[in-house]
Amino acid sequence: MPRRTAPASPAQSTAPTDEREPHAPHRYRARLAALAAGAVPVVAFPAPGQAWLAWVALVPGLALAQRAPSGREAAVRGWWFGAGFILTAMYWLVPSVGPALPVLAVLFGMLQAPVGYAAHRLLRPPLTTRRALLALLVVPAVWVSTEYARSWHALGGPWALLGATQWQHPAILGLASAGGIWLVSAAVAAVNTGVLIILTTVPRRPRAVAALVTALVLAAGPLLFALRPAPVGAGAVTVALVQPGIVEDPQARFDASARATAGLVGQPVDLVVWGESSTTADLDHDPAALDTLRRLAVTTGAEVMAGEDARKADGRISKDAVLVSPAGVVDRYRKIRLVPFGEYIPLRPLLGWIAGVSRAAGENRAPGTAFHVLPATDRSGRPLPVGALICFESAFPDMARTAARDGARVLVYQSSTSTFQHTWAPEQHVALAAIRASETGRPAVQASLTGVSAAFDAQGRQLARLGTDSTGALTVRLPLTAPGTLTWYDRIGDVVPLGALLVTAGAGAAAWRSRSARRRASAGGPDAQTSAPSR
Repeated sequence: MPRRTAPASPAQSTAPTDEREPHAPHRYRARLAALAAGAVPVVAFPAPGQAWLAWVALVPGLALAQRAPSGREAAVRGWWFGAGFILTAMYWLVPSVGPALPVLAVLFGMLQAPVGYAAHRLLRPPLTTRRALLALLVVPAVWVSTEYARSWHALGGPWALLGATQWQHPAILGLASAGGIWLVSAAVAAVNTGVLIILTTVPRRPRAVAALVTALVLAAGPLLFALRPAPVGAGAVTVALVQPGIVEDPQARFDASARATAGLVGQPVDLVVWGESSTTADLDHDPAALDTLRRLAVTTGAEVMAGEDARKADGRISKDAVLVSPAGVVDRYRKIRLVPFGEYIPLRPLLGWIAGVSRAAGENRAPGTAFHVLPATDRSGRPLPVGALICFESAFPDMARTAARDGARVLVYQSSTSTFQHTWAPEQHVALAAIRASETGRPAVQASLTGVSAAFDAQGRQLARLGTDSTGALTVRLPLTAPGTLTWYDRIGDVVPLGALLVTAGAGAAAWRSRSARRRASAGGPDAQTSAPSR
């Protein structure tokens, strides 16, 4: 005869087993471990530069989330992991933001909470093949979604994206030409997920599936790199990058850049690029500074792109890339995306006090209104449209993509990281130019006041470099791609992060429905529960 189970007593928990919480000491030990685990991926970024580590660096954090006793605790561990990552990756911001950095780490770390929850929901044992496949899709999608969210320029911008760890590996950056840095981040996160499954899963089939997917993901970048056509017969240009070094006095800095440029006389240079803030003169109203640049353009035979950081006629300070020919100012581009705290303080009436305890901006710079390509010409007078972007803007994939679609044949970044000279910031910064080159199929150069200045070909391979301990002019020959050439990423844009957001939303909705169904089943009471027939 079938027998009915006894009603559960009030003392018995009817919550799902994955909602049990650990005792406080164990809970906080695990969270501190997650905070420390957040620092591990940073070692894969410049300047430590252990790029290989990126492929397994998420495993400790994901494992802590996987083994959490509840989804809620897994989300908290993901949050702590994210906070540890931001604190370590951006420690060099302390001079600019001071005590605000821990606050920013906590706020941005919160974005990683869904990664922890997804890892727990999909990877906790017993793991099935279906959940393993879902994890290999969903966990990378959630990771990319969090990177995309914090990449909004009003929140600070896309710095320290996981895919940037691979900047020195053009074969892997083949993925960037198809889906931008987002696809590289997704690949790295997917491999980490696969490694965790292989290491922690007992059933053979999920492990075999994870190993196969991991191998395919690792092979995708080199395959795309091999299939990508190299530039053929599109010509080349010679660009000189001027690096005066640490010179605090603005006029002395200008003079040092001028001397380095004068040393190029007699060389077949097509364009001379100075760093960001290489002059504090308003070149529209300072004839002496403009005459110096005009003379240099005459003697070198190359147009000069100076970095202007000047107070304008309206009383506001702006940062411009100014193209100067022997005839005078040809055109200028005004920086659109300013550095939070470095060039403006968000919500200054509320947060302006930060300027008193750090080197945050004493006043807000005036941003530009639109991007446009600068109409440079080479030494023979042929058009050389340049996508000139300033410093922090090298972090934004969409800006380089816009330059490529607008006809730029070379991406030029002007930079100044003198405030962060002895930190990891200069190395992290120059890495972005390599990624932008690979994404857009355009050679890219960065001219920095204090280093690092470097040049990369259209596939992200480094051609020349001037480190932070050097000064002078770095001359490099850049092979060009044919006019109108566009990569897949140039054409389709941010399809990968948008797809990741859709996957994340779908996974979130499925998790909510599942949780609701469990709660309804739990609330059904003893009359809704019958045991199997007795034997």
